[in-house]
Parts: sequence; C-alpha cells; structure tokens
Amino acid sequence: MPRVLVIDAHPDDRSLCAALAERYAAGARAGGAEVELLALRDLEVDLNLRRGLHGDQPTEPDLVRARAALVAADHVAVITPVWWGSVPALLKGFLDRALERGWAYRYRDNGMPEGLLAGRSARVVVTTDSPGWWLRGLMGDSAVRQLTRSTLRFCGLRPVRATRIGQVHGSTADQRAAWLDQVEDLGRADTRRTPRRGKLMPPLPAAEPEPVT
Repeated sequence: MPRVLVIDAHPDDRSLCAALAERYAAGARAGGAEVELLALRDLEVDLNLRRGLHGDQPTEPDLVRARAALVAADHVAVITPVWWGSVPALLKGFLDRALERGWAYRYRDNGMPEGLLAGRSARVVVTTDSPGWWLRGLMGDSAVRQLTRSTLRFCGLRPVRATRIGQVHGSTADQRAAWLDQVEDLGRADTRRTPRRGKLMPPLPAAEPEPVT
C-alpha cells in the first residue's frame, strides 16, 4: 500500500485549497493509499529561518513529525494558492525549515547538488485568480516552477506533475464542484501509479528538549 502525504498550504481552513486537499486525500484513499493530510496552518513551528543556512535553530516537535511524514511518503501532494506570483509565506517558511541542507539535499565535492528525498513522486496543485495565458505566458508560471523545479525536483522527487486550478475569482459553484471532482480523480490516479518503492531515507533529527523553567 503506497503512502501519500497531502500538504494543505493555505492559511484558511475554509478555503478552496483546504477543500481540494481533502478531496485529493479522499481520492488517494479510494485508490488504495495510506494517507496523511498535513495542514501547515496547524503546526506550531517558527517559520522564520532566523540564522539562515549556517546556524542551528531549535527543531520543534511538529517539524520533526512533518519530516517523518515526508520520509514515510511514497508520493507528496502540495495544494497551494498562487499569491503575488509565488506561494504563501506559510508554505515558503515551512519549506525553509523542513528541507534543511544536509537532510533534504546536499552538495557533492564537485559542487553539484544531490537530492536526498529521491524515490518519491509529487503532485503540485495551485489555485489562481489569473487566467492561464497570464500565469504561463506573462508571469512565466513562477510559483509552479519554484515548487516543481527549484524545490521538489531539487530535493530528488520525480516525477513532479502540476495542475492549475482557475480562475478562482468569480468562479461559480458548478466550477468549484468540477474542480473538486477533478482533484479527487487526480488523487486516485496518482496513487494507482505510485507503488511502494525503494527510496532514500534521510535521518530524522530529534526534537529539541523543552527548556527548563
């Protein structure tokens, strides 16, 4: 049975993204997967990488659990809106904290990067108020490129497929219902082509002990 991790990256639990994440998870379960739905808004994690890439920062228990879910997953789905041509601060901060250098990726002696989460596939679902010709043509599909190429593939996940949902602004109830059905079908289909596989298993750092007061 494949394991699927669904990441809901919207700050609002009443959002279309939250509903899409639920439906993708439902489709993955119908496809035979063991599913974990991770709503980033519920994590108690400092999303500010306070010392950049060169300093130590306490690892909160929720971050340890999120990394464990990434390690266990055979397939990862990220559901996020596109805001200002990028992703919400909630998702960006989570990626900064979770995908630590030396854990999710490293650099070889020749300077080339190596993804340490290889053996996993991914699906990115973005919602947007922009028309497709604007998002892809004039904006260069910046959020999708950031997630698929600069983040997930960089960390070794392949293949990484992308689905764009929009225009959300001004959409009808029928359009939203169709998008929900579409994403549920994607969850089912992605699961059926995601067998359990041999994958790299990065070590999981322990949570920092609670300070004595």
